[in-house]
Amino acid sequence: MKYLSGLVIVLIMSLASFQIASLDMVKHYQISSLVICILMGMVLGNLFQKRIPKSALPGIKFSQQKLLRLGIIFYGFFISFQQIVAVGLPGLVTDIIIIATTFVGGTFIGVKVLGLDREISMLTATGSSICGAAAILAAEPVVKAKPHQTAVAVATVVIFGTLAMFVYPAIYHVFNIDPKLMGIYTGATIHEVAQVVAAGNAMNSDIAVTSVIVKLTRVMMLAPFLILLSVYLTKKSTSVEGLNSKAKISIPWFAVFFVVAAGINSCNIIPPHLVHWITQSSVFLLTMAMGALGIDTNISKIRGVGIKPIILAVILFTWLIFGGYGISSAITNLFQ
Repeated sequence: MKYLSGLVIVLIMSLASFQIASLDMVKHYQISSLVICILMGMVLGNLFQKRIPKSALPGIKFSQQKLLRLGIIFYGFFISFQQIVAVGLPGLVTDIIIIATTFVGGTFIGVKVLGLDREISMLTATGSSICGAAAILAAEPVVKAKPHQTAVAVATVVIFGTLAMFVYPAIYHVFNIDPKLMGIYTGATIHEVAQVVAAGNAMNSDIAVTSVIVKLTRVMMLAPFLILLSVYLTKKSTSVEGLNSKAKISIPWFAVFFVVAAGINSCNIIPPHLVHWITQSSVFLLTMAMGALGIDTNISKIRGVGIKPIILAVILFTWLIFGGYGISSAITNLFQ
């Protein structure tokens, strides 16, 4: 019962976010319920913070942590191994290179060049390299980020992912790029799944299909990425502390179960209507988690971070457009 009041607050916000996201104008711009709910949470947490009862805090924390992980696990039902096989090696190899270069480069630039803290740098690079807000939410417990750091990272990928929906169709029509290459390029470099769908359909149906499959393959990389990141951070922490004992690796089990969920979905043993219900539940749980993070995000903390996260996001966005095209083109030509 101690979680009830907080869960009710987050639940109401999530339901309202889904209603707003279903409006025609909002659907036209592909603004997801996740983005709406974190904004709603930030308004509530900053303008009406004193009116939120202390009894609601356990439920809000529960949403930030437990519901978040459950939502990520259910997110695996969006994906099947057959989709990965269908797009072939060019899409898979392109995804791996894009993720590695974007994350490593983004983290290095954020920490070493811009002087940002490690958490914001890693979260922003994760969102840009894999799947936007969902990847940031999944990485948050691994990098042990604070709510305002998560909110900053989410804001940057939302801004530039939205911009990508308009930029990529323009690139395709102006430069008349091969449809298969454009599909791989779009799926491997645009931030969110919904944004890939919107951009792909703005070009043509073939590009839309290829780009979504490449994007979902990229989402699949989330689990091994989080496990490798967890191993790296654990070893780095042990090295810094100068411990002689073996490092205790913290395995993000929700990432493992994410792959298990994708494997189950690949077997086609669950009725389609049930899979649809699970995937919608995933979006709903992630929306609740975003709302809870928003409540716990203080604007003064975000203001204190300054312009540097936006600069990092601009650099990563520019890299994804130009470097991403170069990588996609080279890999596609290699496998022809």
